[in-house]
Amino acid sequence: MRKILTTCLLFLTLTCSAAAQSLRDWSLSQNGKSKSCLTKELNIPHPFCQTPDTVSIVIMGDMMMHRGQIANARVGEDSFDFSECFQKIEHLIKGADIAVANMEFTLAGKPYTGYPCFSAPDSYAEAVAKSGVDIFLTANNHILDKGTKGIRRTLEIYSKMEDDGLIRHTGAAASAEDDSLRFPLRVVSKGIRLALINFTYGTNCGIPEEFPKVHRIDTTEIADAVLRARESGADFIIALPHWGNEYVLRHSASQGRFARWLAEKGCDAVVGAHPHVLQDIETLTVSSKNGVGVRKVPVIYSLGNFISNMSAPNTQVGMMVTLRFTKDWLGNKNMLEPLLTL
Repeated sequence: MRKILTTCLLFLTLTCSAAAQSLRDWSLSQNGKSKSCLTKELNIPHPFCQTPDTVSIVIMGDMMMHRGQIANARVGEDSFDFSECFQKIEHLIKGADIAVANMEFTLAGKPYTGYPCFSAPDSYAEAVAKSGVDIFLTANNHILDKGTKGIRRTLEIYSKMEDDGLIRHTGAAASAEDDSLRFPLRVVSKGIRLALINFTYGTNCGIPEEFPKVHRIDTTEIADAVLRARESGADFIIALPHWGNEYVLRHSASQGRFARWLAEKGCDAVVGAHPHVLQDIETLTVSSKNGVGVRKVPVIYSLGNFISNMSAPNTQVGMMVTLRFTKDWLGNKNMLEPLLTL
């Protein structure tokens, strides 16, 4: 009996030592990959030796649809081919686990129009989805360019695409029930739960009091969305504001204050759109969610245009940002350094 007990204690000691070492290795990992965790030394399979799951989410800037783009894509009386827009970057979009784009136009039907009131052919949205984009952002200043009728038709088409398993969409909602599913939008990939919160400073044609609803910069609503995201088990929260001053290369003081507010409320990253040019990037340091230590929150103030026909200075340069999140077998979470692609 004593021999059996000694053997059990020895095995327990070895196992605990390996577990302790593996925990140290997790904390020392710099790139989201675990080390050997002593498996080679013990020469046994170790359940603790697992590479953390990593999810990549690529976010791109403004998807516009100007008159010149419509004319160039026309291949028939009412037929368009937008595939050329994505040929050289499709591999980057599809290379991420999740791809997100700001859809800055409506699908209001004919007549198709560009600036200042956008109505794109339905096939443009289909081409965006086919390129690999998974999530459409709809809270922007052009979503009401064609009034209530235009936004209703746009959301109907996006929801049909969603029902067909092609995309998800967030930022605007057709009804209260619909809104509860989209603000925040919850997405799960590789067991990592993300929440996306998309909102705009306003719209060019005003914002309806009721539905269809476009989410605007309302601190009460946003704080509630962050809280509900955490309570529902979100591992990471990404804020996606439509904000700032057009054609200005640096963020405004109000953007800076609001970015810090978002970070302090619990957002893990802030990625903005609207200025149509690239803006600066910074990393904010705020208190950790549990009040112990600090955490870093990247803020990309503006990604610029992604697809457009604009010719003003600096509007023909856009950027994609890839956010990478990890989660190990213990539930420890980490955000890796963002990757920027011009």
